[in-house]
Amino acid sequence: MAAAAEYWFESHDGLKLFSRVYAGPRADAPAVLCLHGLMRNGRDFEELAPRLAQRFRVIVPDVRGRGLSARDPQVSNYQIPVYLQDTMTLLAGLGAPRVSLVGTSMGGLIGMLLAVMQPGVVVRLVLNDIGPEVDPRGLERIRGYAGKAAPVRTWEDAAAQVRSTYAAVWPDLNDARWEKIARLSYRANAQGIPEEDADPRIAEPLRDTSAAVPNLWPMWGALAKLPTLAIRGSNSDILSAATLARMQREKPAALTVLVVPNRGHAPLLDEPECLAAIDAFLGSAPASGA
Repeated sequence: MAAAAEYWFESHDGLKLFSRVYAGPRADAPAVLCLHGLMRNGRDFEELAPRLAQRFRVIVPDVRGRGLSARDPQVSNYQIPVYLQDTMTLLAGLGAPRVSLVGTSMGGLIGMLLAVMQPGVVVRLVLNDIGPEVDPRGLERIRGYAGKAAPVRTWEDAAAQVRSTYAAVWPDLNDARWEKIARLSYRANAQGIPEEDADPRIAEPLRDTSAAVPNLWPMWGALAKLPTLAIRGSNSDILSAATLARMQREKPAALTVLVVPNRGHAPLLDEPECLAAIDAFLGSAPASGA
């Protein structure tokens, strides 16, 4: 299995941020950038990233406030425009002018904006259960739990808490998988007690719906020629079937679609059909290079 190097960088406003970088099979390997969801961190890609690293240089950041990246003293910075600026700083520092991008939920929103605002940077785009419009039902559900996790004392408690939050999203997982997800979601503190691995204040900007989930339909047309793979959990309350259908109507030539059965928001990307679809979509190199 490929090993990741640690890459630390400083944001435009002086925050110390972290990324894992898998070198790939050769120095000129095309790059893939993996961006996680709202209350998640880069460890969500610990299955996918080493697989991709057999063919690509893979960049997996912890977005500010999550994982090993610093918590931001200014809660107003927990918004997509700031995350986008951090992403551009990261890519510039790593010398990655063009990337294929795999974005789960919030990561996909960042990816769409990056593709529109920096034409040519994103050469292929994988959207994991996200689109230009967010279903308000799902947003309300996320508001209900984001940043509100009760303290736990043990890893068993952490696994139970994760399971209670996401049981309807991933209904077929066994105990071992839930325990693994807990290890991805929490980090032990100095006393060995698991703590959620994200600043709970990240959820505060969600109170402003327009800022939390911008309407990206006006930008969707600008992505008409960008090769895109849209993955949807069949039970998703974030990417509705109606939104996915509109995405297909407005981008018929360059959009590939996968609906993952028995998944809500969002597929874990370790499902066999997801792995096969991502492998086929990315190929040995992005169509435009990277």
